[in-house]
Amino acid sequence: MSTHRLNRSTPFWVLVGGSAVATAGGAYLLITKLASMDAGLTSNTATTSDVYVGQIWAVAGAILTGIGLIGFALALTVGALASLAPAQADVVESPVWEEDVVVAAEPAVVEAAESAKTADTVESVDIVEAAPVTESETPRA
Repeated sequence: MSTHRLNRSTPFWVLVGGSAVATAGGAYLLITKLASMDAGLTSNTATTSDVYVGQIWAVAGAILTGIGLIGFALALTVGALASLAPAQADVVESPVWEEDVVVAAEPAVVEAAESAKTADTVESVDIVEAAPVTESETPRA
């Protein structure tokens, strides 16, 4: 029986890998910015850049961490749903035996009657000479 295995699905592993990178990157950004801001504030050496810009970077790190955790939750959900799906049955067609094959009869060819009709049509056509074109009838650009 052939089944669609989730561990061979490239989009699933891209989701898991992207979630891991986002979570790790966001946590690193959040921890480093909060640690430097805490160290600067407790030693009274913090600058306005450390305090105000550090907060924005810490929020960005928290957002990335949240996105990574949502990705992990989505990967867990996809894995659970994939385990609930029934296995696909193999498609097996019955072999075609020689006695089962039906050959259609070829239609009878009637060439003599067709060629006689064509000959009558060709003989009845009158050939007309084209009139010469004058210069006033030619289109100008």
